[in-house]
Amino acid sequence: MLLTLIESPMLSFENTEVAFSGKSNSELKWAHRLFKLIGNNALIAFGKMATNVALGLRLPITGIIKKTIFKQFCGGENIAECKPVINKLHDYGVGTILDYSLEAKEEEAELEKCCQELERGIELAKVSKEIPFIVFKTSGVIQFDLLEKYNNQLENYNEDYLAGIARVERLCKAAFEADTPILIDAEESWIQDSIDRICEEMMEKFNKEKAIVYNTIQLYRWDRLQFLKDSYLKGESSGYKVGVKLVRGAYMEKERKRAETKGYKSPIQIDKPATDKDYDLAVEYCVENKIAVCVGTHNEQSSMLMVNLLAEKQLDKSDSAYYFAQLLGMSDHISFNLSSQGFNVAKYVPYGPVKEVIPYLIRRAEENTSVAGQTSRELSLISSEIKRRKLLSTSR
Repeated sequence: MLLTLIESPMLSFENTEVAFSGKSNSELKWAHRLFKLIGNNALIAFGKMATNVALGLRLPITGIIKKTIFKQFCGGENIAECKPVINKLHDYGVGTILDYSLEAKEEEAELEKCCQELERGIELAKVSKEIPFIVFKTSGVIQFDLLEKYNNQLENYNEDYLAGIARVERLCKAAFEADTPILIDAEESWIQDSIDRICEEMMEKFNKEKAIVYNTIQLYRWDRLQFLKDSYLKGESSGYKVGVKLVRGAYMEKERKRAETKGYKSPIQIDKPATDKDYDLAVEYCVENKIAVCVGTHNEQSSMLMVNLLAEKQLDKSDSAYYFAQLLGMSDHISFNLSSQGFNVAKYVPYGPVKEVIPYLIRRAEENTSVAGQTSRELSLISSEIKRRKLLSTSR
């Protein structure tokens, strides 16, 4: 039974003064212009095509990207460039989920380079209370085609695949020793079984006392709520703590198209209300069973549900087992208002060379145009704060 949502009188996602307290007038106006552009579906489609063409022709467009969409959604090209963003978020009580946004690498040297960069992030998190989590994609340290090859195979792995699993274990072991939770991102369904098995193995090794390794569950898949329940019961019976990050999902169109092309049942929910229902049921299940959870959502209702559940169950909102997370550059009205009321909140702060981060940036732009009301909501809140500041300045 889903909890009836009651908005706390102390917490309101409409409070734009708190939401944008860290932004100057010029930064607000710049963000407003950018979201107006992102809201144009035709422009985003053309931009995606033009970007791919320009990169293929080696045209010098990375500078333009870095000054626009990269600036909004990424911390920098390296950890050093991210530090001002990390520090500014921390000033407002918001943590950083450091995200080296490289994925789908194939060469061993590239996979190892990615692993070493992630290890540097873990080392920084070890001495930085500003960074409560590290996150990575398995396809950044294991070849995508091998994850796909072994998705439905439980043994007889080749040396490259075993080397990739060893890299994942290195990262999880480093996170364990640093006492810094590490989030393993969800990816496409045709490699997700491989990721789930690896993640389960890492939880069994490193989550004996508390959740260090977290799996990510995409609730836009109709089978994931049951997967969450099965994962928890398996952890209980095997003596380890399950940690999860709950998201709605990021590969919907690709998933549906592949299912149609290959003639199998789509793993995607029939509609958004079904996704929303399972997401909120997953939040409830985690809180009821005291599962360490990072509620990764830009949805106000799901965020308020988590707030109400913590209050109803009389759970300490400052307990690090309960986190909210949003992406850098989006949904500041959720992140900063939650933080102002003492909840644990962190922003995903992606970083990496501009060319390498472009797939992530394209997904962010497409997400803002495909999710109903996302861009218009951002624009409305920014406009409200601009107007509020104008009225304040004229009344003085």
